[in-house]
Amino acid sequence: MKAIVVGAGIGGLAATLSLRRAGCEVTLVEQTPRFTEIGAGIQLAPNATRVLRRLGVLDAVAAQAVRPPYVSFRTWSDGAEICRYPIGQDAEKEFGAPYLQAHRADLRQTLADAVPAESVRLDTEVVGIDQDDASAYVTTGSGERLGADLVVAADGVRSPARQSLFGKDEAVFSGTAAYRALLPADEVADLDLPEYAGWFGPGRHFVHYWVRPGRLLNVVGVFDTTEPAQESWTAQAEPGEQLRTFEGWDPRLLSVLERAGEVLRYGIFTRAPLQRWNSGRVTLLGDSAHAMVPFLAQGAAQAIMDAAVLGDVLEGATPAEVPEALDRYVRRRLATATNVQAGSAQAGRAYHLPDGPEAEARNARWVAYAAENRFGPHAAAWGIDV
Repeated sequence: MKAIVVGAGIGGLAATLSLRRAGCEVTLVEQTPRFTEIGAGIQLAPNATRVLRRLGVLDAVAAQAVRPPYVSFRTWSDGAEICRYPIGQDAEKEFGAPYLQAHRADLRQTLADAVPAESVRLDTEVVGIDQDDASAYVTTGSGERLGADLVVAADGVRSPARQSLFGKDEAVFSGTAAYRALLPADEVADLDLPEYAGWFGPGRHFVHYWVRPGRLLNVVGVFDTTEPAQESWTAQAEPGEQLRTFEGWDPRLLSVLERAGEVLRYGIFTRAPLQRWNSGRVTLLGDSAHAMVPFLAQGAAQAIMDAAVLGDVLEGATPAEVPEALDRYVRRRLATATNVQAGSAQAGRAYHLPDGPEAEARNARWVAYAAENRFGPHAAAWGIDV
């Protein structure tokens, strides 16, 4: 079985490893000339780390990651704790896999290191995908045509493959944008910050946690906006912009934002749910299929789970059975990923409620949930073992 995977992000790399584990010969095609250190923190819940263990990379990822003992939910103005949920050893025992926080570049590089160099074609842009009854093909920017038994398009939120399969369908601005920054530990040592916390207020929320064990604090400040913001991992915020946006918030958070050297600003985009992700011998995976707002920290996890199921349905299949196998892949994954998409959007609305009765009712729900469910409202997806 031969497969071509388009896109060497987290989903594409995980798909490559999963397909190789299933016995496929895989060519991974990536348009950038090298793997670069972009992005910042990423959270990997047990539903994702369970798959990373199966792919043989969990130990290497965990060695560069942080295992937070709990998450603290706090009010925006004074940092008073609303509730906390354990996500350390107790959660690992409950779900059979750890909750990790890592630098996105470290995760991506670990996945890339597990893929044989001869299977990767960097600096190769895909300009077309087509198929016939027997094979699927990608056409590169240089005019080369590569053939295989299937093509997996893991080409991101603005996926050209999605448009070629299902027609014009643009990414949708979510009405939210975010600031991101990484701060060395010594720059925030005096602030008495909880290890991992989310702070919630009217039209905004703020999250911080450690990556690269205790050396870097990853901070994300999300805010509602009616002005579509640039979708970019590298666009910088205007000087002082983040302080104006979070004016009046807990002084510790303002100190974090003030001390941050480089602050990146990016718009958060999603995709509308699809009724199917595949056509014949071609399928979507990850953000190209189900890009979501990041408010449940499940975007990468869902792509990794896609990869696991894709490898599972193709193990032992013949080339003639590829279309039916891809149908099974989509049947097993579409409903869950779509539900997580919707849940992420709903979480964002709950995070940004104005002060008053609605926010008070939300806080009461969270407190009750902490008493009854221990691991918090985000944990509903963690037990799913694909």
